[in-house]
Amino acid sequence: MSNTTPILCARHVTKRYGKFTAVNDISLDILPGTVHSVIGPNGAGKTTLFHTLTGTTPITTGSIQVEGEEVAHLPGHRRVRKGLARSFQVTSLFPNLSVRENLRLAAQGKHPYAALNPWRRPELLRAACDSAEQLLTRLNLQTVAERISAELSHGQQRRLEVGMAMAAQPKVIFLDEPTSGMGIDDIGEMKQLIHSLRDSATVVLIEHNMDIVMDISDQITVMQQGQILAQGKPAEIRSDERVRRAYLGSMITGGKA
Repeated sequence: MSNTTPILCARHVTKRYGKFTAVNDISLDILPGTVHSVIGPNGAGKTTLFHTLTGTTPITTGSIQVEGEEVAHLPGHRRVRKGLARSFQVTSLFPNLSVRENLRLAAQGKHPYAALNPWRRPELLRAACDSAEQLLTRLNLQTVAERISAELSHGQQRRLEVGMAMAAQPKVIFLDEPTSGMGIDDIGEMKQLIHSLRDSATVVLIEHNMDIVMDISDQITVMQQGQILAQGKPAEIRSDERVRRAYLGSMITGGKA
């Protein structure tokens, strides 16, 4: 697949809850090997859009294709097998298991049915253990590998959650506000991690920290009231008067919005 052919293509995606339209006729192209950020004020429909793209919430109308294959009506677990993975705003870990065990279980989850096959079980376990060790290094969590995840700092928990999404070796990874609640040091590590993901996957990011969005995004989609207000490269979004008027104002050059 060339870098100009979208890995994920959404067309006229709409999600209604009764008379309320949360996502209204959204069309979106996500190019492979990029960081594509979705920004907008609270209530703009960003998380609902994520839910529809990943299968957490069924769409009302529209089309969603992954590498040309229609997935709009597949449930979330089937979309994972098509190469989509995500993290959530609220950290979702196995709190009583160690960091290493969290990552190993996530890696085993890539082949849930094969894991029940006694003939393949040993080789899959070895592969999952190897994957967990590689992720520990990539996440910079080697020193806390044996600690249970509930004891980690907030920033470490967020990195672990991204690592669990990475364990499935997805083609597209959705990150919903991964730096929420983090301190400056943790934000720096998460920023480096997200930037490095482009080597092996495509990243779709919801993020309120404009410093991060402007620094690591290849493409930005701005949402307002369930619709797309603007799309473009960071420099184009930074200078777009519609975006400034909508919600960014002076914060387009940095800080949180």
